[in-house]
Amino acid sequence: MQSLLAAIVLLPLLGAVAALLPAPPGLKGRGPDQAVLRHGVTVTGVVLALSVALAAGFDHDHPARMQATTDIGWIPAIGARIHLGVDGVSLPLLVLTALLTFLCALYSYFRRPDGPSPKAFVALVLVLESGTLASFAVLDLLLFFLAFETVLVPMYFLIARWGGAGRERAAWRFILYTLLGSVVMLLGLLLIGIKGGTFDMVALAGAKGAGLSHTTQIVAVVAIGLGLAVKAPMWPLHSWLPDAHTAAPTVGSVLLAGVLLKMGTYGFVRIVLPITPDGAHSFAPYLAAFAAVGIVYGSLVCLALARRGARGDLKRLIAYSSVGHMGFVLLGIATLTPTGVNGALFANIAHGLITGLLFFLVGAVKDRYGTTDLDSLAGRTGAALYGRAPRLGGLLAFGAVASLGLPGLAGFWGEMLAMFGSFRPADGLSRPAYLTFMALAGLGTLLTAAYLLVVVRRVCMGGDGEESAPVHAPALPDVRSYEFAAWTPLVALTVLAGLWPAALLGLTDPAVQQLLRGGK
Repeated sequence: MQSLLAAIVLLPLLGAVAALLPAPPGLKGRGPDQAVLRHGVTVTGVVLALSVALAAGFDHDHPARMQATTDIGWIPAIGARIHLGVDGVSLPLLVLTALLTFLCALYSYFRRPDGPSPKAFVALVLVLESGTLASFAVLDLLLFFLAFETVLVPMYFLIARWGGAGRERAAWRFILYTLLGSVVMLLGLLLIGIKGGTFDMVALAGAKGAGLSHTTQIVAVVAIGLGLAVKAPMWPLHSWLPDAHTAAPTVGSVLLAGVLLKMGTYGFVRIVLPITPDGAHSFAPYLAAFAAVGIVYGSLVCLALARRGARGDLKRLIAYSSVGHMGFVLLGIATLTPTGVNGALFANIAHGLITGLLFFLVGAVKDRYGTTDLDSLAGRTGAALYGRAPRLGGLLAFGAVASLGLPGLAGFWGEMLAMFGSFRPADGLSRPAYLTFMALAGLGTLLTAAYLLVVVRRVCMGGDGEESAPVHAPALPDVRSYEFAAWTPLVALTVLAGLWPAALLGLTDPAVQQLLRGGK
């Protein structure tokens, strides 16, 4: 198990190096471009298989215990160590990352990205996967920071070199926001490590804040929280996200929404809550307030983009929807209760599955129509997907109703548990304030249903009313075989998580209980 986890983290990095080397003559296939794309599918497929093997070998009777651990010296002078391990909190995110990256590699093999050489594209995707997997596997604060930063450069180049209109501006905004947040976060991590006498997350969590004064915890939580909030993203630090999603290639958008955003919220659960409990308690009401505002704000912006004549972009709308959905995650964390934090972790996974699927679908719509402008898609010559590509239209409608939190699908449970946690927050937190936040979150769910149903009506049915009813347009290519292969796992897992939430909650709950107690 130790070797398995180490291989999962390191194999994509080795694969990235191999992707830049010339392909052996017997493996070139129809050409070097096809060979390197096939290499990406092979490496990510092996990583996914290893991740599934790790999940199968995981001791599900003791999900709160760190498993598959590696702990060796790294920088003795400052006490930093190469410490890896997984528990019920990190294992689902590890498997989700491996799955989404494999599906993106498979999709790219058949739908080659427009841009420079595929060699660089595959290498960047693999480096991105390695950094993300390491973020969920490391148990040392300095290693976490290095892994956290590793993903920034490949995502910058994926946007800047393979993106669409406005890609350079979007890439610069992404890197500037996240780097500035990371600098502040590093100061907080160093403060904890120096004052706590170690950078080991497990040891610090077991100390329950001992050795860290209340002032130190407050300063550390604000510094670390700002860096994590930028990546989450939390309103009002979200403004880099819509541009990045709109400009990014399809695969970039899937990975950005599906796994990169989760690194910020994971950091709150893994670092802030157990290591600085007093600081987290003081910071929680402000985090909850920003989260509740973000839920409503994101939904209102989406509603404005969805209306007729707004010239809204479908990719931009889904990006803003992530601000609202991640607001539920942050609200659950801010309750400091097992119910709320479990809801946040469940919503993390659900958002990765559903929003990853939606960005895949929007990419397919753009491939067929050449645009994601909602007014163009809904006009007389627009999408009308139910008639022109019924399976694609049905999948888009499925993704929309899953995203709005329909009971029986994955999007429902996380948001419901986050609001339940707000109904009865942790001791010492203002219940009237959290009831207000819960009410705002409930309003957000109504607004979310409103804008997603508008999107389904306009894009899937076509037209904006009787006076502009769509003409009978020729059929378009419906879901292709490789698209079916890439999207089916996301649909199946969305249904499975919605019908059997205990499979995920049974992993996270014991680990969350232990983290909130500060135990090892």
